[in-house]
Amino acid sequence: MAHRLRHAPCFILPPHLLENVAERGSDAQRSSAMNTLRKDRTVRMLRQDNIASGRRSMRTATLSTHEEGDPTRSIYDAGHTENLPGTLIRSEGQDAVDDVTINEAYAGLGATFDMFWTEFGRDSIDDEGLPLSASTHFSSNYDNAFWDGTQMVFGDGDGQIFNRFTISIDVIGHELTHGVTEDEAQLRYTTQSGALNESMSDCFGSVVKQFSLQQKAEEADWLIGAGLFTDAVNGAALRSMKAPGTAYDDPVLGKDPQPADMAHYVHTYDDNGGVHINSGIPNRAFYLCATTLGGYSWERAGRIWYETLRDNALRPTSGFRRFARLTATTASRLYGARSDEHDAVVSAWGEVGIKLGITTS
Repeated sequence: MAHRLRHAPCFILPPHLLENVAERGSDAQRSSAMNTLRKDRTVRMLRQDNIASGRRSMRTATLSTHEEGDPTRSIYDAGHTENLPGTLIRSEGQDAVDDVTINEAYAGLGATFDMFWTEFGRDSIDDEGLPLSASTHFSSNYDNAFWDGTQMVFGDGDGQIFNRFTISIDVIGHELTHGVTEDEAQLRYTTQSGALNESMSDCFGSVVKQFSLQQKAEEADWLIGAGLFTDAVNGAALRSMKAPGTAYDDPVLGKDPQPADMAHYVHTYDDNGGVHINSGIPNRAFYLCATTLGGYSWERAGRIWYETLRDNALRPTSGFRRFARLTATTASRLYGARSDEHDAVVSAWGEVGIKLGITTS
């Protein structure tokens, strides 16, 4: 079912990271960060203009030749301009090209499509075979990647702090999952509902990476954006789902501000009420659930989270507690009351400070 979407564009980098670079970096790093922040603000304004004018953000028309379960990918080169989508370089079924960024985008879109289709029977972002489009080489030294409601857009990074933004498959899975969340739940991109929105993208971004590597939950690194930082940065990734708050600690970027539990919830007006910060709490709950159950994370924990995302009882303004209760209900429905899956869900939320008042077996 098509929805009229009302969310801001979703960027992989939280603004506080770019603001720290703009304040503490070298002249070249500061210039790239400030340039990125300006462009991000413009993208948000343009998106809001589209919403106000009544234009739909997500195209729902599919190709007449589309076969259910087959992706339709188009990868463009923006040529370091801001003219989107740019020049079409690689279409569905075509061989790899000489540009690694084009090939990474193509592979990442495909891996995300494959995971959702193979494990959940979802035919693209909208479950109606939506063609997947991505533009690479956006602008010059652009330090971000985003889903704008119709396509993915990737910057090349500044080469000093950030590498190219196609380098991490979980980043691609993260951004495309924003489209799934918009289509299913329309979680408002502010405070706890916005943090849930971000967390859903982190959870399934990690699942996409694990699926592509055929890793079991205990084998995964549970990092989001590993590889995005250059060797000059004291950090492993943008976020750690296993240990929120430990992903980086760098003189320029600062220290990872994510809390691991509700006792350390961050109250802030920045970042739409801390959507990239407080997402660490539900992220850790998913990690705990998946590793407690063991095996492949998409089989049980991922199924519970995905079905909860699709539950009509999940409201656009839902917070952590409501989502947690719904995951417990979903686990009972799928696997039975007092099942191992149900108990793992309740225990995981309890460890991050959300007690559901449900007795486990």
